[in-house]
Amino acid sequence: MDYKTIRLERDSAYVARLTLARPEIQNALSLDVVRELLHAVAAIGADAQLRAVVLTGEGKSFCAGGDLGWMQSVLKQSREQRIADSLPLAELFYEFDRLPKVVIGRINGPATGGGFGMTCICDVAIAASTARFSLTEARLGLVPANIGPYVARKIGLARSRRYGLTTRFIDAAQAERIGLVDRVVAPEELDRAVDEELDLVLSLPASSIAATKQLFNDVHGRPPRECRDYTANALADAWETPEAAEGIAAFLGKRAANWKVAR
Repeated sequence: MDYKTIRLERDSAYVARLTLARPEIQNALSLDVVRELLHAVAAIGADAQLRAVVLTGEGKSFCAGGDLGWMQSVLKQSREQRIADSLPLAELFYEFDRLPKVVIGRINGPATGGGFGMTCICDVAIAASTARFSLTEARLGLVPANIGPYVARKIGLARSRRYGLTTRFIDAAQAERIGLVDRVVAPEELDRAVDEELDLVLSLPASSIAATKQLFNDVHGRPPRECRDYTANALADAWETPEAAEGIAAFLGKRAANWKVAR
């Protein structure tokens, strides 16, 4: 696919970089952007060699949420068309959330509306100290619908209500305090901080990354007692992999496992 609104690049054999590339409108989301992102996420997920993807925005913003031009066009649509155009966005967040790779958010600037939601689906989110965050939908008479499940899971129901019902902006330091982002660094330190996370990820086998992420998604919200059979089988599955044999042998032999690679 010839992307017009995003860039999908390969930083190395094991790391992809996905960039929202409409800096002139703060990397806002439109239906075209969503469709291109869906295609890119599918390509990343199908690449067995990749272990991580770095998600970022071009220019000074990470993502400003919905494109106002797209929103204006939605006003003229039928209810059926509005639902049809909303479903790809819901599907995008779902596919991002279940992507069997580590999604590292390089939050280089403001993240509002859908950009707030995209921060929530990152497995690791590192923000520049200049980043700001807001759930802005209610200001437009709308609701944070498609991102809602991921926001509530990430920062909790009480905080989701507070920020969704006031639309207040929070700075990067506050975002770190509430668990929206994992680390805040000076803008000039952002790439170094991302590289530090990548070094950790690249010391792990791709199969364990995928299985661990699926496990946490599957057990989240379920009573522990209901998870017993599932988790016992998941561990048995892991023991039967070549990676388990190599990992134990490497640990006992006091050597690096054969899957550890450099960026």
